[in-house]
Amino acid sequence: MEEPLTIVTKPGIGVPPEHPTLPSLLKKVGYGTTLVGKWRLGNLPEFSPLRSGYDHFYGYRSGAVDYFLHVDTEGKPDLWDEDQPVSQTGYMTTLLGDRAVKVIEDYARADQRFLLSLHFSAPHWPWEGPEDQAEAERLGGRNLFHLDGGSSETYRRMILALDDQVGRVLKALDDHGLTSNTIVIFTSDNGGERFSDTWPFSGRKTELLEGGLRVPALVSWPARIPAGLVSQQVTANMDWLPTLLAAAGAALDPAYPSDGMNLLPQLSEGARPVERRLFWRYKALWQRAARIGDWKYLKILDNTFLFNVADDPMERANLKERHKDIYDRLVAEWNKWNATMLPETATSFTYNNIGKQWVDRPGAKPVTLDPDPALD
Repeated sequence: MEEPLTIVTKPGIGVPPEHPTLPSLLKKVGYGTTLVGKWRLGNLPEFSPLRSGYDHFYGYRSGAVDYFLHVDTEGKPDLWDEDQPVSQTGYMTTLLGDRAVKVIEDYARADQRFLLSLHFSAPHWPWEGPEDQAEAERLGGRNLFHLDGGSSETYRRMILALDDQVGRVLKALDDHGLTSNTIVIFTSDNGGERFSDTWPFSGRKTELLEGGLRVPALVSWPARIPAGLVSQQVTANMDWLPTLLAAAGAALDPAYPSDGMNLLPQLSEGARPVERRLFWRYKALWQRAARIGDWKYLKILDNTFLFNVADDPMERANLKERHKDIYDRLVAEWNKWNATMLPETATSFTYNNIGKQWVDRPGAKPVTLDPDPALD
């Protein structure tokens, strides 16, 4: 098991083409499917969006690309149209927005129901705004992580460029009369990194603190979801699969049940929030977490915590001694869940924030191959 998949992941590791996916299940009920942007679920020739349910693909396959040079972290070209490499000039965020608008226009002209998965790279490193081609040339397609670059202002301009392209996508839907009955979801895959403001949470990407787990989740479906609704339902990105299938009148493959829940009752039917049971583990620093209701168990190295994250979203008041019964229950539930998961592999690669790179993480060391200490 690799977390995450990378360009150096061994061959044969990725999402099996036969595994049901959101696009493959929507295709069964007549949807056209297109992925624009990031793939990162396995390398050619075994793995591709076109082998996992998408009719079309335009974007990149690795974890990060230079916004101007369109190369991956090894300096190799990484811009694709279907399964063919292409060479184009332009800022990556704009190129992805251009293609997304064209996809919407083409589906609208064909009167075709569609799924557009639009995975922008922004605001992921390298830290390059639309006017920062000189920075791309300085990096030369190498060291895209560049700890000697970036700023809050650069980050702001990257987000502004992203916002502009999201606006173009929404306008394309409006121009073709598709807005009312189109579901639009804006979200992210992990908490903020480096220049992000994760207030009122602590932590960031690669950490199981709330700042590493919480992400925006905005949903628009004017025909069904009231404007301005703020839901208190705890959700996770795995919920979008059953939610979107339910909205489209499609079904899960019974051989591959989803861990997520259908959110439509809470979003469009006024249903009350339900308690969730969510579990995480992250190899770096032997991190483990469980959330059941408002309670969260957290382990970092051999330090363990219990928080009420509804009352204490910054995770400052460790309640594991005051509420030892709740702490013990959550630890037991995490162990029960973990027993159903694949074992962690000592040699697999995992990012983490280390002291020599992050001034506010003094003493943090790279991932080791040592076994996880026993839970407290």
